[in-house]
Amino acid sequence: MRLYCLSGDLAKPCYIITFKGLRIMLDCGLTEQTVLNFLPLPFVQSLKLSNLPNFVPSSDHDPQMDGELKECCGRVFVDSVPEFNLPMDKMLDFSELDVILISNYLNMLALPYITENTGFKGKVYATEPTLQIGRFFLEELVDYIEVSPKACTARLWKEKLHLLPSPLNEAFRAKKWRTIFSLKDVQGSLSKVTIMGYDEKLDILGAFIATPVSSGYCLGSSNWVLSTAHEKICYVSGSSTLTTHPRPINQSALKHADVLIMTGLTQAPTVNPDTKLGELCMNVALTIRNNGSALIPCYPSGVVYDLFECLTQNLENAGLNNVPMFFISPVADSSLAYSNILAEWLSSAKQNKVYLPDDPFPHAFYLRNSKLKHYNHVFSEGFSKDFRQPCVVFCGHPSLRFGDAVHFIEMWGNNPNNSIIFTEPDFPYLQVLAPFQPLAMKAFYCPIDTSLNYQQANKLIKELKPNVLVIPEAYTKPHPAAANLFIEQPDKKIITFKCGEIIRLPLKRKLDRIYIASELAQKIMAREVVAGVSLSTLTGVLQVKDKVHCIQPCADSIKDEPSTSSGGLSAAPSKEDVLKNVKYEYGSIDVDALMKRLAQDGFSNIKMDRSGGNLTLQLINEDTTIKFDDNETHIICGGKPTTRLKVRDTLLKCLQSF
Repeated sequence: MRLYCLSGDLAKPCYIITFKGLRIMLDCGLTEQTVLNFLPLPFVQSLKLSNLPNFVPSSDHDPQMDGELKECCGRVFVDSVPEFNLPMDKMLDFSELDVILISNYLNMLALPYITENTGFKGKVYATEPTLQIGRFFLEELVDYIEVSPKACTARLWKEKLHLLPSPLNEAFRAKKWRTIFSLKDVQGSLSKVTIMGYDEKLDILGAFIATPVSSGYCLGSSNWVLSTAHEKICYVSGSSTLTTHPRPINQSALKHADVLIMTGLTQAPTVNPDTKLGELCMNVALTIRNNGSALIPCYPSGVVYDLFECLTQNLENAGLNNVPMFFISPVADSSLAYSNILAEWLSSAKQNKVYLPDDPFPHAFYLRNSKLKHYNHVFSEGFSKDFRQPCVVFCGHPSLRFGDAVHFIEMWGNNPNNSIIFTEPDFPYLQVLAPFQPLAMKAFYCPIDTSLNYQQANKLIKELKPNVLVIPEAYTKPHPAAANLFIEQPDKKIITFKCGEIIRLPLKRKLDRIYIASELAQKIMAREVVAGVSLSTLTGVLQVKDKVHCIQPCADSIKDEPSTSSGGLSAAPSKEDVLKNVKYEYGSIDVDALMKRLAQDGFSNIKMDRSGGNLTLQLINEDTTIKFDDNETHIICGGKPTTRLKVRDTLLKCLQSF
């Protein structure tokens, strides 16, 4: 078994595991931090941003690059449409993926890049909240960028990275950055998702039984258990042991794994989420008392539900219950409505409210009583009429590079009574604010991240007792914020990996399950050879298809195969005839000899392809591919079944036998 690490963003993972010819992608997170290198996209032209001076490199200046880079308070920004860093696509062709398993809606934003326009033919699996809330995130992202289009796209700066100041000169794979996908791509990728429920078992081509179990992090978030009759692999990503609104983590399903892959630990390991939530409420109250307004950049789902509840209660306790709250997002209406129909995915406390009946989230009550109002954009009908200050505004995007938050920064930035409070840990807040400097409004950093911290992760690992622990290398080193924060070396074996690495996992299948046809099983006559031990001989034909091994009676298995000569059904041979003609092949395949043999047997237009360390032969006319792995050869035939048998026979001729 191998693991491919396609992302260096520990909070937005993307891995591929290969086993017995199967390729499974675990999450497809999108690294959004790259947008911080670009200027914000305001709804209306900003005099401040448009008047920023051009940046000119000190040497080797290309006049054609003029206007692509702007300078603000010592920082250089790209004046273009924001671009994103995709998972590495050269390590393994996305068209060869069989299955994608999604852990939560935050880890699926790269899905349109992977499934659309790549030849992807596999299947995607996720829980219902992951699919629906992921849809909100993707649609919001597309809307924010398309509503403020740029006239042109800057590209020449990527050829001059060595001349640019930090952090642009350190941009990772800048030439691979891509602009946002289209809404059509979003719809196409989501149409490929199959919904699963917690603890539902999925047969993945006979190689694994995949089961999503609750991870306790957000609505519908799951850890994945891949099991066979003899092995168990657990993938833990974006988990939480805290008590919040999602259903609690299911630890029992993760115990005693042969391999435990753990990622997605907290991005704010030195702070307590409850403490930061209290600080947020205090800072909002102080801002309101100073006759200022508070801006909270947020995503359209997740922690924002808890913020509505906690902040409203605190403002009422402080005697500020008349302060209006606005939630602005292109998907605000859908997000608020959908969150109240997810009883089965909620904690028991939230579920009990549904059965009363009552709304599981209090924001439904706030909406009915106009304490909370929602709009698609600041220019939506009715907003200017309802808008009054001081107020609290929740809107996106947390990067402050696009969305309605850019408008509020432009409007409120010069007033020191106003404040902006960052709760999402995905973006360093000083870098987020850099293109708006100098800024008079106060900025507070209150990261609320409920995913596992290092202490909780160490405790969980000890309780789960895996045979082998697989984690990013960065987790084994002291955290930059605190030297005592790292994953401890457990008693069992630990394997680490970095972005772009391919590592071998110590999981080799020694046994496999074989199914025996009932007709054949009835004929088994076991004889006791010693006390307690019985033996029986068995004669049949072993068939392997989609990783499932079956033993069929000789006659039945042969008569189902069409004759390659006459086109009809061949007569069923006797058992003696089958045994007499049995050959046992061995050795390795000489690809050049195989190509010559295929040509002799009538196959033409053969194309050899070496990519990603894998060798394949494509029989173009027959729509057939031969893939060579370390100890296996796969024949993938999209045409007639007789073609597969003919290719198999040709391949066997290239092996030695006895």
